Amino acid sequence: MHGLPPLTPKCTRVERVASGQQAGQKRLRQPIVVVLGHVDHGKTTLLDRIRGTAVAAKEPGLITQHVGASFVPASVIEKLAEPLKKLIPFKLIIPGLLFIDTPGHELFASLRKRGGSVADFAILVVDIIDGFKPQTYESIEILKQRRVPFLVAANKIDKIPGWRPNPNEPFIVSIRKQSSRVQEELERLLWDNVISKLYELGFQADRFDRIRDFTRTVAVVPISAKTGEGIPELLAVLAGLAQRYLQHRLRFAEGPAKGIILELREHPGLGVTADVIIYDGVLRKGDLIVTSGLEGPVITRVRALLMPKPLQEIRVAKRELMPVEEVVAAAGVRVVAPDLEKAIAGAPFYVARDEEEAKKLAELIRKEIESIKIKTDREGVIVKADTLGSLEALIMALKKSNIPIRLADVGHIAKRDVIEAIASKEVNRHYGVILGFNVKVLPEAEELAKKMDIKIFTNNIIYKLVEDFEKWLKEQIEAEKRRELESLVRPGKVRIIPGYVFRRSNPAIVGVEVLGGVIKPGYPLMREDGKHIGEIMQIQDRGKTIPEARVGMAVAISIRGHIMV
Repeated sequence: MHGLPPLTPKCTRVERVASGQQAGQKRLRQPIVVVLGHVDHGKTTLLDRIRGTAVAAKEPGLITQHVGASFVPASVIEKLAEPLKKLIPFKLIIPGLLFIDTPGHELFASLRKRGGSVADFAILVVDIIDGFKPQTYESIEILKQRRVPFLVAANKIDKIPGWRPNPNEPFIVSIRKQSSRVQEELERLLWDNVISKLYELGFQADRFDRIRDFTRTVAVVPISAKTGEGIPELLAVLAGLAQRYLQHRLRFAEGPAKGIILELREHPGLGVTADVIIYDGVLRKGDLIVTSGLEGPVITRVRALLMPKPLQEIRVAKRELMPVEEVVAAAGVRVVAPDLEKAIAGAPFYVARDEEEAKKLAELIRKEIESIKIKTDREGVIVKADTLGSLEALIMALKKSNIPIRLADVGHIAKRDVIEAIASKEVNRHYGVILGFNVKVLPEAEELAKKMDIKIFTNNIIYKLVEDFEKWLKEQIEAEKRRELESLVRPGKVRIIPGYVFRRSNPAIVGVEVLGGVIKPGYPLMREDGKHIGEIMQIQDRGKTIPEARVGMAVAISIRGHIMV
């Protein structure tokens, strides 16, 4: 109902959320976790708090930083959740949690794979005071599309009037130390701003410690990323839910690695390198890899794998990278290989056993990418995005708003995109535009767009990009309607003022009072009995020619025709 994959046995008590599994079961990898939510609701602060709390737990040598991700080991989670043991006894069998460092649904969109997402679980951060905002809804939409299970972190409980902070305490301990008035206000805010909104979207939801069946109900964990309150429960519930319900996804495979390119970057002395999230298998130095580029599949071989040196303090500006021989899922790693300058962010990343398999994988990737791109001759907007995942998310957002698409592709906005927009404009002037998500407009394209009056919209927030276009489209349609109305003849009523007939024909010139509507040059005139008199040639007010006369004005008009008074 809320995007969870098919889940196994019902949980009848909260204690079972984080309960361990029987010994001897297959080894599990750490789940990949993303953090989503509206701007300023506390996504980055939460990630910083999780990393900082993990470092503060002083479990020597266990905090490891990956490329583009942070690993929080099970031992740290268990230590942080120690005060909860009496209420929620558990034993983790997953190695820990791997958090993607960059928060937000734009990054999450890039973590696509066939049939879903590389992410195993998501934390949706909602400001308990502010409630649901546009990016909250957009985050939920993309979670549903990718079928990624999530829980809600109801953040900023420390902002509730009268809240007494208890740094790093579990929520269930801290709430007991609050006044009854504060507890009531928390309940009201939880319902009004979070739980009821989820119900409106078709989800069952409740506070995590009141849920009997986690397969059907979204867990809401009240937290403060600022004070650390509720973080122990957040990690414990997240880890427990992941290991109980996602075992089929988390089973470790010794086979060839599968991953996704998070980012491509120029590395001094190494050329273009790829930051990759490995979600399955093992990646080794020397492996034959297949990924995708703008011009088609890229087949190359790993020259080096780089990982950050282990650190006690994570929040440092520059981390030194060191070479490693192999990387095991789930992990974030920097890959050094030839031809990566041809690759694109968000592209799938596979290890091939041999050249023959590499060709098959290349064909698979080519078909997958072609299924996302759009190229037609119909009317529609031109769409460009930085990654395959964000392109797919933008296409979905536009389709939801019933905006037709002529072309959709990955890459910066180039001259050929403007040419496509010109062709689209000839079919429908409203759709001869370009929408660019997280991309640049190349100088040649900008020059041609200005010359041909092609509108280009760019933004790094999907909903804002669609919103900006819809606003412009509405303004264009309204302006056209205004122009059409202005060109229409509006009924006007005039009375010839007695004694002000200056000339009776060719042209007749008379003084009139406008009794209703508007009169303009070119308007036909008729009597009350329907007889046609002529057409207004010119209107003058005190000797000056004017374009129109409205109700209450007394003006002189010249008429092509003959006046009978």
